[in-house]
Parts: sequence; C-alpha cells; structure tokens
Amino acid sequence: MKKILLLLVLLPVFFACDGGSINYKNPNLPNYPVNLTINMNLNPNLQFPGNHYVSYSQGVAGIVVFNTGSGFSAFDLACPNQAYGTACSTAMTVNGIELKCNCNTSEAPYSMFTAQSPGLPYGLKPYRVEVVGGNLVVLNN
Repeated sequence: MKKILLLLVLLPVFFACDGGSINYKNPNLPNYPVNLTINMNLNPNLQFPGNHYVSYSQGVAGIVVFNTGSGFSAFDLACPNQAYGTACSTAMTVNGIELKCNCNTSEAPYSMFTAQSPGLPYGLKPYRVEVVGGNLVVLNN
C-alpha cells in the first residue's frame, strides 16, 4: 500500500515538466557535424564576460561563442526561422549580446542569453561547449 501511495505522490512530478518552450528540432536548418576547438590563449577577449568569438568554418552559417560570465554558450549563425539556402543563406550579424537576421529586417534580434526572439517559433540553434584545458571545444548537442 505504501508503494502505491508513493507512486501516486511522485507520478504528477514526472508529468509536471513540459520540456520548455524552445523548439530545437528546427526543420529550417540542417544538422551538420560540428567539432570546433578554440584556443583561449589566442583569443584572450573571450575570457571576459560579454565578449564573443565568431567562426565561419563550421555549422550551418558559422558559429558564435559567447562568454556569459558563468560559462560559455555557442549558437549557429543561420537565421532559425527561415529555410537556409532558399530563403536566407547569409550569417546573422553579431552586435554585442544580440544576433540579427540579415534577411528579415522586421525580425527582432535574438538574445545570446535567452536564444529567443519574441513571437518566433524557433530559437537559435545551440551547440555544446566544453572547457578542456586552455581550449573551448564546441560540439553538436
């Protein structure tokens, strides 16, 4: 009886979480393999919060790595709400902590803290960042 009662108490906890409102399964962007290594000694500005590093060599349209102050975030530079290659194939513009899609000037900028732009279904495509010694390694999620 105690097991059933415990199960009834814990069951709502498992179903109470919704996975969040950010949709990472984006049909507009292909999934290219990403394995980017950034030497922190060659990019000293990335060691300070609020600074970023851009590489156009990997990802869909390139990758931006951002120092959040408590860690690092990495996102693809392709516009997430437009089909890449047909509607838009240029990389977004990085301006401080915001990314702006160059193909749709009416879109609000995306924040590198939230990865979202208000009112749009898809957020920035995230990548995993690991600190390995004096390097940052950016990988697919």
